[in-house]
Amino acid sequence: MIIAFDLGTSGCKAAAYDLEGTNLAETFVGYPTSYPAPLRHEQRPADWWSAVVEACRTLVERTSIRPRDVVGLGLSGQSLALVPVDRHCEPLLESVPIWSDARAQRQADEFFTRLPEECWYLTTGNGFPPPLYTLFKLMWLREHQPEVFGSTNLVFGSKDFINFRLTGRPATDHSYASGFGCYNLSSRDYDLDLLQAADVPAALLPRIVPSTAILGGLSADAARDLHLISGTPVVAGGVDNACMAAGAREVVAGRIYCSLGSSNWITVSADHPILEPESRPYVFDHVVPGLYVSALSTFGGGSSVDWLRESLFEGDMAIETLMKLAASSPVGARGLLCLPTLAGGTILEGGPEARGALIGLDLLHNRADVIRAFLEGVAMALRPAVVMMRRLACVNDEMLLVGGGSKSALWRQILADVFALPVVRTGVDQQAATLGAAAVVAVGVGAWPDFTAVDHAHQDRDRNVPSPSRCTTYDRIFEVFLEAIGQQRHLAPRLAKLRNAEA
Repeated sequence: MIIAFDLGTSGCKAAAYDLEGTNLAETFVGYPTSYPAPLRHEQRPADWWSAVVEACRTLVERTSIRPRDVVGLGLSGQSLALVPVDRHCEPLLESVPIWSDARAQRQADEFFTRLPEECWYLTTGNGFPPPLYTLFKLMWLREHQPEVFGSTNLVFGSKDFINFRLTGRPATDHSYASGFGCYNLSSRDYDLDLLQAADVPAALLPRIVPSTAILGGLSADAARDLHLISGTPVVAGGVDNACMAAGAREVVAGRIYCSLGSSNWITVSADHPILEPESRPYVFDHVVPGLYVSALSTFGGGSSVDWLRESLFEGDMAIETLMKLAASSPVGARGLLCLPTLAGGTILEGGPEARGALIGLDLLHNRADVIRAFLEGVAMALRPAVVMMRRLACVNDEMLLVGGGSKSALWRQILADVFALPVVRTGVDQQAATLGAAAVVAVGVGAWPDFTAVDHAHQDRDRNVPSPSRCTTYDRIFEVFLEAIGQQRHLAPRLAKLRNAEA
């Protein structure tokens, strides 16, 4: 069997798969995020490692997994993290910037005085707001913590740090490197011109290997910690976006899926990067050879619904009850509109400074309307991505849903009606990232000839088709939603100044 880890924003999921791609067992260990200053989002690499260890031990100790049966380990890791390490590959910071950390705005602005931003985007496919990318965080480190920068021997991503702890081998893979902010999608290597513009030495970046490459065997110390056998193969793995795409059946060109997790995105697989300067699809090299993963997203998906549940109901209401309550509100939530960008926005939504809003709130509205408005708001936020990606790429006329949100029949129907597309949920919903990481292992150790075997792990469970009448209603709502997003772009900087002044 295979053990796969998904190092996410809220914690580490570990799962065991057999060689047919069947999920045998899984567990989750959370870790905290700290917010020491505005735009700064940090986690401790030590917490990542502790979570990996605890999750693996739990799998081994509470299931029938025998360590001698494990043919390999693989990781999916959250993107855009910055872990500077010394010459012994020990972290130089106790707490490091994660993907959503946007502190490096000034450094990005400075960089783009030397190189046009559109040129950088078309080279790298890095379509998130620039401050989120590793290169600019590294420039921030050089300016604000020069002693740390001066001691930095290498820069790791999240799963690269864990891989080193597992094997003692420093490396990254193409999918993770493509999120560093200095990776050329055409040459599939670091771009020396971009590094020169940032005045960052190429020697600080780890060597790049294929996602399926076996980095080495599990070290004796790591094997003891994880309760596994020394020498168990560890593959390089991939960035979370690419692993989830592989687990969501995007292993050939022309497939499309929607992820409903803490953040949500629409992703297509293609044999070329899907680049468009206006809407800025973000692109990662795929874990599947010869393919690219291109996506548009909204950051305030499941995390915004979680905030609603915690704040409005103090966490006491089960998510199933929450959805049932939302279903009692009519389509359109009786004129209540939600902008779900509580975690900041994409470029299309006003950038990192954008924040959420409830618009049209009336004394007639109740809790059910507010919940439904949030669900519809997330769907509305994703609709431009669906339209754009279908325009830019030749893809299926059916949307696969993965992630925790796909379990809700109400949310699936809202998405089908807002997208005007059939949506499908398979038995792989919250397991897409770990299944993708397991697929990388299976191909890497030779258990699978290629990635198409991942299709066998998917069996359709639910299919929601759009209703013409509801589609028409949502078309009208969407017009107002777009206008509200436009107003938010103007308000976001002013609101940010107020937030930062209070902080």
